Amino acid sequence: MFKKVLIANRGEIALRVIRACREMGIKTVAVHSTADAEALHVRFADEKVCIGPPPARDSYLNIPVLISAAEVSGADAVHPGYGFLSENAYFAEVVGKCGFRWIGPKPDVMRLMGDKVSARATMAKAGVPILPGTSVIETDHDAEEAVERIGFPVIIKASAGGGGRGMKIVEDRGRLSAQLSAARSEAQAGFGNPNVYLERYIRRPRHIEVQVLGDGQRAIALGERECSIQRRHQKLVEEAPSVALDDARRTELLRIARKATESIGYTTVGTLEFLLDEDRNFYFMEMNTRIQVEHTVTEEVFGVDLVREQIRLANDEPLRLPADLRPRGHAIELRINAEDPITFAPSPGRITALNLPGGLGVRVDTHIYQQYLVPSHYDSLLAKLIVHAENRPAALARLRRALAEFVVEGCKTNLDFHRRLLGNADFVAGRMDTHLIERMAAG
Repeated sequence: MFKKVLIANRGEIALRVIRACREMGIKTVAVHSTADAEALHVRFADEKVCIGPPPARDSYLNIPVLISAAEVSGADAVHPGYGFLSENAYFAEVVGKCGFRWIGPKPDVMRLMGDKVSARATMAKAGVPILPGTSVIETDHDAEEAVERIGFPVIIKASAGGGGRGMKIVEDRGRLSAQLSAARSEAQAGFGNPNVYLERYIRRPRHIEVQVLGDGQRAIALGERECSIQRRHQKLVEEAPSVALDDARRTELLRIARKATESIGYTTVGTLEFLLDEDRNFYFMEMNTRIQVEHTVTEEVFGVDLVREQIRLANDEPLRLPADLRPRGHAIELRINAEDPITFAPSPGRITALNLPGGLGVRVDTHIYQQYLVPSHYDSLLAKLIVHAENRPAALARLRRALAEFVVEGCKTNLDFHRRLLGNADFVAGRMDTHLIERMAAG
């Protein structure tokens, strides 16, 4: 097993990795910008290395500096967390060439699944349902021919994209050319790659994802998560299992996800993401080749430490989890962000008062503390509130209780938004899709 792991990340995920490593007897190295010098992941790691000024491009995205930190600290493996460079195949390749173990998938698999066009083709070959769509669209004429086959509405997506950037919905031919141009510009600006493709647009989909683990020979699908509560394609609430699936659909979805994971020789934890239409048909959307923010709800219902499994698999150990694990009860995660609850504008600042909820079935993954200065340079995530109970109604009741105990003062948060969501009849009844927040905002 590894002796020392460098965590190329910050915030709550860095703390999450530190905790798993500590239980495994592995020493940890925290990297930090000058803005994060007093962060908890820096305080709790065995060693720390300052990697630059606050802008991420000069610190957490600076590959030469990260490699230097691994070298000077004597680390033998690098854990990328999520975000930043976690799905950067070049970084994974450099880590390996410099003699460190990458705690993640192989770079060629990251490249294959990181490009949405090649991922679609790979999954289709493996027998996974995909929405009618195209390869990379080269010209307006190609797009016009494609929509004759696909039909309107269509959605334009960046092949290297994520988070809604480079994504445009087109209702008719008159807007097709202009939206293609806009999508290409956004894709180039956001990802350095202007390639886009078309896909049939589902108006009111549910977002369902499957947690997978593989050792290159065998894979398992460790249940699904419902991630339909989103704002501008950014997830705010996740839960497991999904109330949208009956036993037959769940069995089929997990079978397909497991088969797809084995087909690419996958060697770590990952997530296959699907759209579920109103007729409960599911279609592959993308694969995330890393640990997910919302891995916590799967951990709660299956009793499995996914970060520990990720580290074990990176050490070339075989999968030991049985294929027939069943979920226990229901778990829900809320992302608590430093942002205005109405406008969702970021709200950095110093936390002047803090009370974290607790009690049976309540988990809070966070890096904040009283007098912590929330920086303006990074993602606004402050904490993840996770509850686990015997069923969804009990989990909702526990979540209301935990939210009533959660206090953050000194910066605005979306706690009030979550309280309003828990009073929404459609959400409580499980009638949700990716546009529910928009309908709530419209009244």
